Amino acid sequence: MAAPAEPVKPDCLVPWHDDPWTVEEALELPEERGSRIELVDGALLVSPAPKSGHQRILQRLQIALLPVLPSGTELLPGINVRLPGQRLLIPDLAVVTTPDLDTVYYRARDVLLAAEIVSPSSRMLDRVLKRQLYAEAGVPFYLVVDPAGQAVLFELAEGEYRESARGEDGRLSFTEPFEATLDFTR
Repeated sequence: MAAPAEPVKPDCLVPWHDDPWTVEEALELPEERGSRIELVDGALLVSPAPKSGHQRILQRLQIALLPVLPSGTELLPGINVRLPGQRLLIPDLAVVTTPDLDTVYYRARDVLLAAEIVSPSSRMLDRVLKRQLYAEAGVPFYLVVDPAGQAVLFELAEGEYRESARGEDGRLSFTEPFEATLDFTR
């Protein structure tokens, strides 16, 4: 009788893994090829590196937000945010309430605002899954920017996000959590 064959372990970004992933294991994965690796309840979510149009919007967001940030906050792109359980997300941009903290990840309670720029590969994640997960974790504000020109800011109320500001044609103004006018067209 022949012995069962060993499972084929492909040579790829994510190594073979029999059990659900933990946050600690996900954080140990190598940063290769610009992919983003996030974790939701033991399952890895791997997204391709953002394209240049996405990065231009991210840069415009940072330029617009930096001068209006309240004292005691810091603006950081692409950080790890640890949510309760085995969940680790990487928003395109976050405003955190623990400035100058040197860490591998921030806890959800340290995030005032998480922002996602919608990409073709992340549309459902950004609009549905991440919105739900950030709300469950208690992140007070969630900003979704679509490169087509629409931007929506959501505010957490009674455990759910409710739309607090909507912008069209690449512009969005809001007064909470701080006053800002964003223009993604320049």
